Amino acid sequence: MPADTTTNETVELLQQLIRNECVNDGTPESGHEVRSSDVLQTYLEGAGLDVEVFEPTPGRRSIVARIEGSDPSAPSLCLMGHTDVVPVSPSGWSRDPFGGELVDGEVWGRGAVDMLNLTASMAVATKELARAGWQPRGTLIFLGVADEEAGGIHGAEWLVDHEWDAVACDYVVTENGGWSIDGPEGQKVVLTVGEKGVAWRRLRVLGTPGHGSRPFHADNALITSAEVVRRMAAYRPAAELNDIYRAMVRSFDLPDDLRARLLDPASVYEAAELVDPAMGRLVHACSHTTFSPNVAHGGVKTNVIPDEVVLEVDIRTLPGQTDEDVDRMLADAIGPDLAAKVVVEHLHGRPSTQSALDTPLYDVLERLTQKVFPEATLSPRLTTGGTDATFFRGRGSVAYGFGLLSRGLSWQDFESRFHGHDERIDVTSLRLSTQCWLDLCRELLG
Repeated sequence: MPADTTTNETVELLQQLIRNECVNDGTPESGHEVRSSDVLQTYLEGAGLDVEVFEPTPGRRSIVARIEGSDPSAPSLCLMGHTDVVPVSPSGWSRDPFGGELVDGEVWGRGAVDMLNLTASMAVATKELARAGWQPRGTLIFLGVADEEAGGIHGAEWLVDHEWDAVACDYVVTENGGWSIDGPEGQKVVLTVGEKGVAWRRLRVLGTPGHGSRPFHADNALITSAEVVRRMAAYRPAAELNDIYRAMVRSFDLPDDLRARLLDPASVYEAAELVDPAMGRLVHACSHTTFSPNVAHGGVKTNVIPDEVVLEVDIRTLPGQTDEDVDRMLADAIGPDLAAKVVVEHLHGRPSTQSALDTPLYDVLERLTQKVFPEATLSPRLTTGGTDATFFRGRGSVAYGFGLLSRGLSWQDFESRFHGHDERIDVTSLRLSTQCWLDLCRELLG
């Protein structure tokens, strides 16, 4: 099928997925991914593909389609895209966040970057291969998965734990990567090879109830919680710089002295304040354990001094760090004087994971990148957010985040649109990614 036709299919499928509004707010009853799994099932069955669906929680449906390989010893590949998206604040958008509009060569809408663009392009590539009668040596799996945006409990984690035979594979490609960076080492195209760990905590900050009209020296849990939040925001754990981080910094187009400071654990924190804000957030998150208090609940009435405030803290860990390390750092941040007033609960966690670089999948992706950008090489990265790849790495699969994107989509654009306002993706990127999956399947699986 001509490239223009497959690109048009990717655009149209992406628009449908955006309009399905599968918003995941973290509650079991949200997401409604069944809407998009139905669309994907109908789309893929049109090419004669056998499709399985899995729905561990009502409405939280994932879809698996397979093209079986002829050689059990050949490698297997899973193209994995999630179908849920994060909530939006419509007032911050220039267009309808669920309109899926195509405007000036860009598809607008929540999920256009994270990651419905890849989910759509992977589905289109899978259908095109089936339509063409492709008979590979190795097995191809397309996985349209629910619940990535809330940790995979109703999606990838459940599938890996309960239906491993349906998704078992040697290699996985999912989000995020594929944008270009120009620096002293030439053009680099980002490939995510690992991710930070998750160690969410719930803090119950205790106080003593009383009448709001007599606040003098009151044991107000809200005031104590404000100090706990301030201390966490000010906390500076020691920097840890690994090889992936160092390679990332060397790829940046920066003055030599500033780059040297970013590569020194003793000065990286201060140096992060000297680069542009997006780069500063990235280098800080990739070199430190981070603490972000993002949710607070407390108080019962305006004239009642609260006796409890609940804080939820997003903590992201570096490779090799444990729950014990996190609890020690959290205790350091809170301080011994407030320790008796704070009860810490483990909310959600998983360790940092990383795949090897010396793999056939890495080599093929670099060759495919160079078909489009002849002078480019891959730049391995550790993502600061979480993806479903971590569950597959835990089972021994090599899992990377990728998606070949146009030069017109900078990493600053990607960063600002990811969970941000006015999320959108250019059609050129959709074309490049769709073709990348077609070529990858043929080269890797035979």
